[in-house]
Amino acid sequence: MVESPPCPFDAPGVYEFFAGGGMVRAGLGEGWRCRFANDIDPAKAAAYRANWGDAELRVGDIGALTPADLPGTADLMWGSFPCQDLSLAGAGAGLAGARSGTFHTFWNLAQGLAAEGRAPRVVAIENVCGALTSRGGRDFEVLCRAWAEAGYVFGALVINADRFLPQSRPRLFVIGVRGDVVIDPALLADGPEAPFHPPTLVRAAARLPRETAERMVWWRLPAPTAATPTLADLVEADGASLRWHADAQTRRLLELMTPVNRAKVEAARAAGGRRVGALYRRTRTTPDGRKAQRAEVRFDLAGCLRTPGGGSSRQTLLIVEDGRVRSRLMTAREMARLMGLPDGYRLPASHSAACHLAGDGVAVPVVRHLAQWLFEPLVRCGEALSRAA
Repeated sequence: MVESPPCPFDAPGVYEFFAGGGMVRAGLGEGWRCRFANDIDPAKAAAYRANWGDAELRVGDIGALTPADLPGTADLMWGSFPCQDLSLAGAGAGLAGARSGTFHTFWNLAQGLAAEGRAPRVVAIENVCGALTSRGGRDFEVLCRAWAEAGYVFGALVINADRFLPQSRPRLFVIGVRGDVVIDPALLADGPEAPFHPPTLVRAAARLPRETAERMVWWRLPAPTAATPTLADLVEADGASLRWHADAQTRRLLELMTPVNRAKVEAARAAGGRRVGALYRRTRTTPDGRKAQRAEVRFDLAGCLRTPGGGSSRQTLLIVEDGRVRSRLMTAREMARLMGLPDGYRLPASHSAACHLAGDGVAVPVVRHLAQWLFEPLVRCGEALSRAA
């Protein structure tokens, strides 16, 4: 296991862009100081404000910001820019698209800070894994070239939230460190290492031009050791506020299942006790070439939470208990728990708004893991270097 360097450590600062409801802030924890946060969505900003106040929050288009709007300096600059143009569900515009193309605006701010002598020690982004293959891999090259040309050393990781939570949510993280920061060798691997450097990432890295690849490192990140909660651990206790589907609606969901998925339900019945599964609808191609709606269920993980336009955004819980099968939509609180948010987090009153907030967010324990094993050690070493200069 990686040991953090024994360097003196003051509370580091962060600029958080595309901040949503502040899940990155939640993951970084109280040991970090938010210097500036920005999001364009008023509803998400309202959730941010309800949980963190608005002292650091600026609501509006990132394109309207200049370096002068960002106070002081920050050790970490984070950007979870929109994924629509990079995702499989998008139109394939990639970083040339209007939404995912906001990465360029984010990066222009980073370059503006550097021009003023305020370059953050660490600049990190998070997005869907489609960024590895979008436009034949050209978008991943664009991302990596941005760090390389700015004099940063960078590395990429693919982390699935299912290592921390019962939700399948793989995401790409690209993390760059300013070139003058000494990196502890314990944070670097000699080459790709499981589980956070999967073959898709290795192939994308192999396609990079030589001058860009020379600035790339393989971050060493330990796998989490804590037990992952189950779906049953996260569901709300039965009560009058839960709205269960009528029996006919539950039967209809079972009818939409293939034999493989129905067998999962029967196995849950046979196992006895109480089993909790996550069910979502997909459009699948039948053996004869037709498109048909199917209901698929898993009793280990929920599918990836998405925004209300996504197919998995309205996931259903399937509760099998004492031979009976019941179903209902996930509650807003259950979605928040699937993102690792504590129950004290104030959610929007609207189910749709809460769904949008969760579907666009970053899994909180993933951020905490990155902070503990990568960001904080990098900042410690940077602070020690500054004091020694």
